[in-house]
Amino acid sequence: MKRFLKNLLRRNWELKLISFLLALVIWISFIPEEKIFTERTLTVPLEIYNIPSEMVLMEKPPSSIDVKIRAPQRLMSQINPAQVHTILNLENAMIDQQEYRIDRSMISIPVGAEVKDFYPSQVKLRLEMTKVLNLEVVPNLTGKLGEGLKLEKVEVIPSQIPVRGPVSIINENLKLRTYPFDISSLTQSVETELNVILPSPELKLTSSETMVKVRIIISQEQTNEENKKEIKQNCP
Repeated sequence: MKRFLKNLLRRNWELKLISFLLALVIWISFIPEEKIFTERTLTVPLEIYNIPSEMVLMEKPPSSIDVKIRAPQRLMSQINPAQVHTILNLENAMIDQQEYRIDRSMISIPVGAEVKDFYPSQVKLRLEMTKVLNLEVVPNLTGKLGEGLKLEKVEVIPSQIPVRGPVSIINENLKLRTYPFDISSLTQSVETELNVILPSPELKLTSSETMVKVRIIISQEQTNEENKKEIKQNCP
């Protein structure tokens, strides 16, 4: 009996193998696409929300994480990184905490897919308290007045602007500068509005107002003859 079965299997084994493979292909082709699952790893953005207003992010976490998702084959072909993202909510963040855990509930994916794995499972960041100081505004004048003209006075209104920044950076010695203003073509006093430039990218203006008024007072210089005449008139 064993010899009979053995001979039966050996007889035309090539045809039997081809028949088996053909039957397997036909069986797979009749499986609904929604029942064929596949896995794929995507690099998706890590988005930071709800940083407390009195804090600032000094050391940022990675901008993205790797997420392995599992989904029906037909759905997987339609999924791209823009449809998957991770949200890290810092509403309850503390200054002393530097490591924050990532879990599946933070990862948003299309309906019908599931998260199989992700990396990293925690990220590192650093927050710092902020404070507000009034910083002096310094006008940035370039060029030189023409002959016979004298720069009498420069006024900035307001002369100080409140600025918010990390406590480790902001201090009273910092100055705000205006955008450069060329005075070489001026022939009389003028008033203009100029944007201010922050001395550090970590600093922020506390209001939406980014401009100051700059009054440039110009006078005529006296000639030597005029000086002599004035001195003579003042002499007893």
